[in-house]
Amino acid sequence: MEMILEIIDTAMDAKLDRKSTMIALGGGVVGDMTGFAAAIYQRGIKFIQVPTTVMAMVDSAVGGKTAVNHPKGKNMIGAFYQPEAVIIDTKTLETLPDREFRSGLAEVIKYGLIKDSEFFHWLEENMDDILNRKTDILSIVFRRSCENKAIIVNADEKETGIRATLNLGHTFGHAIETGFGYGVWLHGEAVGAGIAMAAEMSYQLGWIDQDLLTRIITLIKKCDLPSTLVNPYALYEVGVDNYRMKLKELTKDKFIDLMSMDKKVA
Repeated sequence: MEMILEIIDTAMDAKLDRKSTMIALGGGVVGDMTGFAAAIYQRGIKFIQVPTTVMAMVDSAVGGKTAVNHPKGKNMIGAFYQPEAVIIDTKTLETLPDREFRSGLAEVIKYGLIKDSEFFHWLEENMDDILNRKTDILSIVFRRSCENKAIIVNADEKETGIRATLNLGHTFGHAIETGFGYGVWLHGEAVGAGIAMAAEMSYQLGWIDQDLLTRIITLIKKCDLPSTLVNPYALYEVGVDNYRMKLKELTKDKFIDLMSMDKKVA
């Protein structure tokens, strides 16, 4: 919230009014904060999303969800507030680190699972080119992802029905992010593991077969995303001892408690 207040302070110092427009140039966190600030400043001014990460381009910049985190839960303070436009320039990805690039692919896989089986198969066939950042292939990824999300959001903007399918893996994922501490896992890494957990649970309940479970886990791993609570990148960031301590603290009861706090369980 400190950053939100700083944005509002800057807007007031610049004498922005209801005819002004804020521009969110950056990744998902920048987009969420800017959108939320625009939503509450003078009861709402215009804003434009200019996403610069895969995660933002395929998901967070599209759909009008804006929020900031609370210590007890991710994205607990926010609003539904649509941008005037979303401007995507894939050249901004040229300097995006590999870990960040791969993290965003978890949301892409999600679209193939919840709505577009043909797209999921296409991802299986073209993931090598995606990881090599071939421009023509990336254009298809972004277009198809945004089209899928737009259809769902147009049908259910305030998430009272079908939009909940966009949350695949996120309740597990948000519990991981909160349990380890924000920033230890990237959001997409947590969503990737969350999708794997949701798939495993679905298999155990008889909702999907072994073949689909295997395909899901295989594609997640091909993106170099974690499919369990073992995340080498996060382990490297905080050190082995700290990671083991956090993992030990994240008991089954604690994990379930964190999941129950997530807004997506409603």
